[in-house]
Parts: sequence; C-alpha cells; structure tokens
Amino acid sequence: MKSLVVIGGGESGVGAAVLGKVKGMEVWLTDMGTIAPRYKEILDKWEIAWEEGHHTEEKVLAADEIVKSPGVPLTAPLIAKAMTKNIPVISEIEFAGRYTDAKMVCITGSNGKTTTTLLTYHILKEAGLNVGLAGNVGKSLAMQVATESHDVYVIELSSFQLDNMYDFRANIAVMLNITPDHLDRYDYKMENYAAAKFRIMQNQTSEDAFIYWEDDPIISAQLESMKSEARFFPFSARDDKSCTAYLSEGTLYFNVEGDEWEMPGKELALRGLHNIYNSMAAGISASLLDIKKENIRKALANFEAVEHRLEFVRSLNGVRYINDSKATNVNSTWYALESMTDPVVLILGGKDKGNDYSEIEAFVKEKVVAIVCLGVDNSKLHAFFDGKVPVIEDAGSMAECVAKCHALATDGTTVLLSPCCASFDLFKSYEDRGAQFKECVNNLK
Repeated sequence: MKSLVVIGGGESGVGAAVLGKVKGMEVWLTDMGTIAPRYKEILDKWEIAWEEGHHTEEKVLAADEIVKSPGVPLTAPLIAKAMTKNIPVISEIEFAGRYTDAKMVCITGSNGKTTTTLLTYHILKEAGLNVGLAGNVGKSLAMQVATESHDVYVIELSSFQLDNMYDFRANIAVMLNITPDHLDRYDYKMENYAAAKFRIMQNQTSEDAFIYWEDDPIISAQLESMKSEARFFPFSARDDKSCTAYLSEGTLYFNVEGDEWEMPGKELALRGLHNIYNSMAAGISASLLDIKKENIRKALANFEAVEHRLEFVRSLNGVRYINDSKATNVNSTWYALESMTDPVVLILGGKDKGNDYSEIEAFVKEKVVAIVCLGVDNSKLHAFFDGKVPVIEDAGSMAECVAKCHALATDGTTVLLSPCCASFDLFKSYEDRGAQFKECVNNLK
C-alpha cells in the first residue's frame, strides 16, 4: 500500500488526505501548528491519522510521496531532507489532477486572480455547466475530486501552488499580470517569481489555450524565451484589433476564433481598469468553452463584487469607506488608486514583502490627502512617504486606525483600506483585516 504524508492541515491538506484515502493509500497528516476543529472532524470521519504542534520526522521521511501545503516553502528543512532522499514532494492540485478528466481553467497573476476566477466560475455556472471552484477560493480541488464530480474546474493558482506542479495540465491557462510580490519566497529575484508563475503553461498542447495581458512587459519578455504548443489569446486595454479582446472608446470587443461580440464597459458589473482586464480574461475563457455571447454578457453584467476587493462598506457624513484589504502588494494598490475619483485618506501598512512604493508615488501625490500607517513597523512607509502627503499618522490597531481616518476625512473624501502589505503583523489574514475594518466603520456614528 502506498504511503502518503500530507504536510499541512488546512483546506488543501485535508482535501489531499481524503483523496489519498479514497484511492486506497495509507495516509498520515501532520501540521506544525494547530488544526482547526472542523478539519479534525473531517480527518476523524475518514479515519485518517494526524498530528499537530510538531512533525515526526521519521514518519515524514518514510513516505512514498508527500503532498505539502502551499504555505510551506521548498527551503523548509524537513522538505529539503525529503527531497534529498528523492521522496516526491507535490502540491494538492498536482495530486488531484491525476484523478480527474475534467477540463481545467487555471488562473494566475499577481493581481486580480480571485476576481477573475470567481467571475469565470459565475459565467460558466450561469450558463448551466457542471463546474467546480477550487484553488485559493472555493473548496479543495482534491476534496471535490474525491467526493464530487464536475465537468470543468475553475482554479485560482498562486505561485506557491505552482511551485510543486509537474504533470498537471491546464486546458485553459490565464496569466493576468506579473508584478513584484512574494519576493521574499523567491530569493528577492523577480525572474524566479516570474518563472514560478509561468509553470501554469507547462504541459499545454496545441489543443490548449493561453490567455494573457498583451501589455505586461514581464509576460512579454518571458514569452520570448519560451516554447509552447498552446494557442495564444492576448487581451489589451488599447485599441488593438490584433488582440483577442481589446478596449475601444469604452467598449470591450472580443474576437475568439472568429466569434465576434462586444460589450459596453458601462454595463460591466465591476468598475475600474483592472476589472476591464479581469472581464476580458473571463470572457475569452467562457467563449473558448462555447458559452453563448449573450450568456457571457448577462453574467458580466450581474456579477457581484468580491469581498475585500474594492468593497464599498458605507457612506457617513459624505465620506465613502472602501475595503480593499486584499491589496497585499503595491500593484493592487495602484489599481485601487487608479479607480479613485475623490480625495483619498489611504490606509497602508502590514508585513512588507520587499515593496517598491515608487509605483504608486504619482497617484499618492495626486489623489491622497492623508495616510494612516497601520502596522507594527511603519518605518519603511515613513521613509518613502513623509513629505509627499499633507498628513501621515500611525495606528497600532484597526479601531485606532478607523478613528484617525474618521477624524481626517471630510465631506467628499474616500477612506481607502488598500494596504500594499501582507496582514500577518497585526491580523490573522487579509480577511480578518478587512472584517475588522468593516466592523469599525459600521460602528462609527
């Protein structure tokens, strides 16, 4: 009997453990932290052995194969030892892909991938397809393969998930953009991060599609050095009729293998330039799956915005409060600021991942009237932004932060939580950060 060790007891790891059990393997799961009660219940229900709070090294190194959580880096000592012993270390997505013949629509990028994934899923579901949602959103792909059956999966893939994918094949691969993010995980080398993202194309054949942003210089440079049999489908916000989708005078135009259609930008449910790109990518994906253009238009028009991504919270005394907690890198905040039409009180801060704030400098000088730095260590923010905005203050908690923003904001101002940084210094996650922001804002009087 094959021995499978799963490292990590979250959504991904528990799904992989259940799939291993379903496939007749001897499964054992280990987590250095604490496993949530709901996941312990699933493991016990499936009679899967587990441990928490430590890793029993000899049991890990006795595995025939290891499925590791995306959050565990390849440089972790135990992973390094396993690889030295030639024990295969793979991702949950790689593992799940072995056991399904469903079509895979895989979406990656530094920014916009959650929105594009949910938007693509929405279009396909509204069109009546038997579709599953997986990856960084939805349920574990492995759990769905183990306990459900879908014809298509729409999967959001981070660079961490792509790191340990080898034979997995994306029928439709979407590359939205590549900007500096998670560089601490990639030796602070942009080329390493870009290479991880482009693993989404590996194993694609002439039957498969690669959808990408034509105007991204990093994507363009990477494509020049790559060989792929996949069919290419570029999109652009420029009036470029050579692209599969492009923007001209406020209208989105599509030409997907001869199927031409268009949609006025004002009819899109999602606003902002970044959502033009997201809608183009989702629209091309849906067209390639033979969804009728009228169904795509309808779904693009009635989609509801993603929580924590430019999410309107409330207006109070003429001040709008926007939750963009999912903006954990500088480029995400660039898109948020690009979409702002009012003067902005901007909330920045958290765990810096090697950020270069010069990317948003012009927008900050043009649109931002005050910055509130929300983090344990705000020194890098002060070093860059001091003197570039009229007011810059610090806050050590969300309650203090929102109170300061409330005092600084005037009628006609937008308070924007778009932090540029990871949340792990003061919060459990970006969701926790966004939820606390919304709670504090809704408590204002």
